[in-house]
Amino acid sequence: MTHLGSIRAREIIRVLHKLQFYSVRQKGSHLFFRHDDGRTTLVPVHPSEEISTGLLRQILGQIKISPEEFSKLRNE
Repeated sequence: MTHLGSIRAREIIRVLHKLQFYSVRQKGSHLFFRHDDGRTTLVPVHPSEEISTGLLRQILGQIKISPEEFSKLRNE
């Protein structure tokens, strides 16, 4: 099992772009992403804060990838 620590929003966004997600809109500090197959997710963007492990797992569930797959894409 892959350990998911805290991560910055920009790293999540980089992986989302690799997966062909695109930003649809922004409301305040939250970016809404969509994929052509219908998957969506919302990423809070606070430059000085990290995304908690729980929220990261929730985002991964929304985009339907495993923590292992996310870690692999993050490290490419």
